[in-house]
Amino acid sequence: MIFGIEPMLFAAAVAVALFAGFVKGAVGFALPMILISGLSTFLTAELALAGLILATLLLNVAQAFRQGAAAAWGSVKRYWRLIACVMLAIVVSAPLVTVLPDRVMYLLLGVPIAAFTLSQLLGRQLILPARSRARAEVATGLVGGFFGGISGVWGPPVIAYLLSFNTEKIEMVRVQGVVFLIGAVMLVGAHLGSGVLNAQTLPFSAALVLPAALGMAAGVRVQDRVHPDRFRKLTLVILTIAALNLVRRGLMG
Repeated sequence: MIFGIEPMLFAAAVAVALFAGFVKGAVGFALPMILISGLSTFLTAELALAGLILATLLLNVAQAFRQGAAAAWGSVKRYWRLIACVMLAIVVSAPLVTVLPDRVMYLLLGVPIAAFTLSQLLGRQLILPARSRARAEVATGLVGGFFGGISGVWGPPVIAYLLSFNTEKIEMVRVQGVVFLIGAVMLVGAHLGSGVLNAQTLPFSAALVLPAALGMAAGVRVQDRVHPDRFRKLTLVILTIAALNLVRRGLMG
């Protein structure tokens, strides 16, 4: 047994982490979505959630500060409403992780995100006016943080928000890192309190950091070569796949 898990299952978890890190490096997100989707197919939902927490925290440190501390702080100041609402909603919703049925959680998150991304891919591009930014940030932060607290996944609403304002590629990736990093700090605290992250699950979570980091390093090389238009389309495709997978899991129960 490795960290209380069969060796073959642990090897599968490492492979999932490596792939999740690569996708995150390429588009700036999807690490927790891929980890929770992949790991929970052969591990319990709570162990899968614990497994993604430390990799999510540490890889977002690297992403948020890739252009330096000043750029990261600028993103904090610009998107403070979004960040504050994510933090608040994570704290409020984290205790529901042992109460809310998994299938309900997956459907509530997957259906609206899939509808948004599919409409974008079909040419119905939604670009919101600047005057709507404050309200959109509050709504996105609350929705994203709610699902983040119960599933470890708060990326889809945040990505949908950034796409809706046609955010430039480098800024989009940096803002994702900043928002996800602060949310990840809250997630660690929340699930130390909920008991999901404990003496038994922490070593497993730590063991997935290295493969996820190696995958991310490879993915960043891809990101640097991708044209902004292709980057947007790639982001939408990956977000659509993730959302449809959540819908599938919700329907299958």
